Amino acid sequence: MSKWLFDSHPIVVDRELAKAFGLNEAIVLQQLNYWLNGKSAKLINGRKWIYNSYKQWQKDNFPFWSLATVRRAIENCEKKGLIITGNFNKAGFDKTKWYSIDYDAVDRGMSKRVAQNEQTDCSKRANGVAQNEQTNTRDYSEITTEITTDNNSRAEPDSVAEKIKTIVDYLNEKTDSHYKATTPKTKQLVQARLKEGFTVDDFKTVIDKKTATWLNDNKMNKYLRPLTLFGTKFEDYLNEKVKGQPNKNDPYYTERINPMTGQPDPNGLTRYQMDNEYW
Repeated sequence: MSKWLFDSHPIVVDRELAKAFGLNEAIVLQQLNYWLNGKSAKLINGRKWIYNSYKQWQKDNFPFWSLATVRRAIENCEKKGLIITGNFNKAGFDKTKWYSIDYDAVDRGMSKRVAQNEQTDCSKRANGVAQNEQTNTRDYSEITTEITTDNNSRAEPDSVAEKIKTIVDYLNEKTDSHYKATTPKTKQLVQARLKEGFTVDDFKTVIDKKTATWLNDNKMNKYLRPLTLFGTKFEDYLNEKVKGQPNKNDPYYTERINPMTGQPDPNGLTRYQMDNEYW
């Protein structure tokens, strides 16, 4: 078993593990490791396995994530070779996935991360004197300008194509859909709204509001699509009133779950804040 993972509950995430593979991926690895060391794990061909559907993973382990976030985090672990999947179901039609951890791959990734950190530290020490000299002679207004520019570049994607992809990816995550950012009609609608001065955050706000009111409505959830959301009623959707400040009775309220304790934080956050905040 890897020294970077624990066999205790609730979820505890190693900070170095999160830095190396991503926070969501580290949480998935830790929780999978917990089950692999439990009584429900099955020993097959010398390796322990556990089986589950995405919906069951979300319900039993990650209720603080959307189904799309659960799927993406697990698939990212598979792509990085950290999680191994198989099918050991007795019925041929049963496609439920079985999961195990490649502990050697986890250790290799962590060793590479440690080596990179050591190289970075050495580089910083070697250039420290030169950097200090430059800092001492630099105009403070120049520093302020650089910081402001950097913050702005992180706040919003640079190109129109990146903005469209960010918006469509966000819609797919919230609605568990598979719309493409390259579809001509979708590109046309988003570009039209961007030219009118709306921002990426405005699109996310519209998606959040309409998802909260339409997702569980069988008559309306079919309209959670680019053609409807990003069309001529976009500004109306954006300005729809949200009921009061965050509280547990508010349809836009979502408790933030602390992965270190498994308990909700006292302050409510919007779905957008919950999915994008790094703890």
